[in-house]
Amino acid sequence: MTKHIKSIRPFVGAQDFNISRSFYKDLGFEEIILEPRLSLFKREEIGFYLQDYYTKDWIENTMIFMEVADTDEFWKEILSLDLKDKYENVKFTPIRTMEWGKECFVHDPSGILWHFGEFF
Repeated sequence: MTKHIKSIRPFVGAQDFNISRSFYKDLGFEEIILEPRLSLFKREEIGFYLQDYYTKDWIENTMIFMEVADTDEFWKEILSLDLKDKYENVKFTPIRTMEWGKECFVHDPSGILWHFGEFF
């Protein structure tokens, strides 16, 4: 390929679209409503599409890795948002360090597993 690739935006589903919309806004993403059942969520240069569609097997097997500049600072930011108190089913797994880098985990209200990490 000779063309410059500008982005990749996965489509993710939501068990309760409005709860997921609220969760991602609280997580620091900007929502751009595209259709009544489809929104683009952006933070800096990255983005993903949230759709009002739920299939349990699909959602429970969706994982997204988002690279951050500083996992420790990002973890502190996530904890300061009190998302576990505000949203049912949200789960956090603290930072772990491996030979390739560091990462922490967040399950969103629907069960999508987000990896937030940095490479050494």
